[in-house]
Amino acid sequence: MRQVAFHRPSIGPEEEREVLNTLRSGWITTGPKAKRFEKEFAEYVGARNALAVAHCTGALHLSLWALGLKPGDEVITTPFTFTATAEVMGYLGVRPVFADVDPGTFNLNPARVEEVLEASDGRVRALMPVHFAGHPCDMDRLMKIARAHDLKMVEDAAHAAGASRHMDGRGMAKVGTIGDLTCFSFYATKNFTTAEGGMITTADDALAEKIAVASLHGMNKDAWKRYDKSGSWYYEIHDLGFKYNLSDVHAAIGVAQLKRAGEFMARRTEIAQRYNAAFRGIEALQPPYSESGIEHAWHLYVLRIRPDLLRIGRNQFVEMLRERGVGVSVHCIPLHTMHYYQRAYGYRTGDFPVAEDVFSRCFSLPIYASMSDDDIEYVIETVTSIARENRR
Repeated sequence: MRQVAFHRPSIGPEEEREVLNTLRSGWITTGPKAKRFEKEFAEYVGARNALAVAHCTGALHLSLWALGLKPGDEVITTPFTFTATAEVMGYLGVRPVFADVDPGTFNLNPARVEEVLEASDGRVRALMPVHFAGHPCDMDRLMKIARAHDLKMVEDAAHAAGASRHMDGRGMAKVGTIGDLTCFSFYATKNFTTAEGGMITTADDALAEKIAVASLHGMNKDAWKRYDKSGSWYYEIHDLGFKYNLSDVHAAIGVAQLKRAGEFMARRTEIAQRYNAAFRGIEALQPPYSESGIEHAWHLYVLRIRPDLLRIGRNQFVEMLRERGVGVSVHCIPLHTMHYYQRAYGYRTGDFPVAEDVFSRCFSLPIYASMSDDDIEYVIETVTSIARENRR
């Protein structure tokens, strides 16, 4: 039986060369390669500042910390995301305030955000939209809401490196150049990777300086040079800090991967288009929706079933795919249905019906640059066969 993994990173000779170059240089922790990765990522996105960190969780934490959020403050975000989005708020004593998602894009619904703000008691300090699966949120509407209520905008772009959105008055804008701070992930399954890693982009030089210092124990900005002949042994502690720096070994992978980002994104788009073409004609399946005026990063390909047209549910569909050799996952279990968020913040199952409906019917298919055409066809044939065999 054929086996198609859910994900396989595209690592080749260029990544190997960059990593070996770093290992042989004698400098393997944060240093010149991390700085190069920051510069090249800033150029790729079109951002004024890019700050490399150990992971996207750290990026989100640093961003909220740098904005000065404190216990009792609130941030509006989506329940349809991985726990890291809301988890970091707990580090600061900040309450995650969920708003339901759009049923087409699965992104934070601006209309629901406005409803939450109307009912709030003035403690909301920021919005944190998540560009789910690589589909950019409706940033025109969300930015207008943020500015009208004097809120900061921190974008969770863990899925969205390379994505773009048409913005009023400026045309196509890359994710990473829109909000006050944008946080990216380079985890192993992401569109391009550093194995573990993240990045923060911002146009605000003061925020960038504060984050750069805080990411390495609050030491002065170029303290990493203290072991290099160009630096000094002396360092100063300027602020509260964290251990969120990205090593040069990880950055080396990122430098090589970034050169191939366009190639990776083109292949993901091609796979998504092939999936769409195959599944549109199957009534029991609902392919993902893409709004006009966006460039989708296609980090995930999330397919939904129509339970009224099938004799099986989502969980059974997923198990059948796995039994037939197709790697599959489910994104995401809504946070408000989980024990911690119910215990800590009083959320209950039923609070956000759109997110719950999407979750109950969705699963994610393999989509990555190293998939072969035969892999793609096998996934299509397997999904199609299961849907047809179990049609009501």
